[in-house]
Amino acid sequence: MEVNAAHLSRIERGTRPPTEAIALAADRVFGGDDFFELYEEMRTWAPPGFRDFAEIEERALMLRDWYPGIVTGLLQISDYAETLLKTSPGATAEVIASRLASRMERQRRVLFRDEPPTAWFVVDEMALYRRVGSAEIMVEQCRHLLEVASLPNVTVQVMPPVEHPANASGFVIADDSAWCESVKGGYVYTGETITPLPALFDTLRGECLKVSESAALLERMTSTWNRLGEPRHGPTRTAVSASKSARTARS
Repeated sequence: MEVNAAHLSRIERGTRPPTEAIALAADRVFGGDDFFELYEEMRTWAPPGFRDFAEIEERALMLRDWYPGIVTGLLQISDYAETLLKTSPGATAEVIASRLASRMERQRRVLFRDEPPTAWFVVDEMALYRRVGSAEIMVEQCRHLLEVASLPNVTVQVMPPVEHPANASGFVIADDSAWCESVKGGYVYTGETITPLPALFDTLRGECLKVSESAALLERMTSTWNRLGEPRHGPTRTAVSASKSARTARS
């Protein structure tokens, strides 16, 4: 089979995943099963490039994490993560299961290792209003955020729906490296190239609710989603009505 030389070069460098057909063809030409092993590895949850950052993240002493619109991967419960993974176009049940297992394992390796990092999470308040899966899943997700926030090495703050400079991209800073992600993919930045990011993260934190206020909001959203999950007659309430209920509770 014919493969574009530039595309094949990207596969060899590990920046693009091979298809199964390309992997098998390359192994026939070069011998062994290296390319098929690469295919098996790269069809898991990790985007190209993230594998390098995963190793950095596991050794980091300090983490700073922000994602717009959703709960970040390090804080997702299994049902929440699986629901999001199922929205990926063309994702098979096998791929979803593999990516889910990897995401849960990432949490264990990073947040729950023997000597975990000091971690700051800025949670987008809009993520608390967005229904992912069901009201029941949102209840458990909010409870999990409260549980993680109670860990001595973790700080969780909620950013209210105000204007800010990081709408387009999520990022995780691990010591002197960072992973920045967009809808097309992500990239690992190291050294001086991450210089603007800590200041950007501090700007986001400056707009956040206090830690105690964030915890109180998570408690209220847990109650709100719990009420939405109760059997009721009439139209089903939506995440928009959840947002209105939360604002009413705060007023």
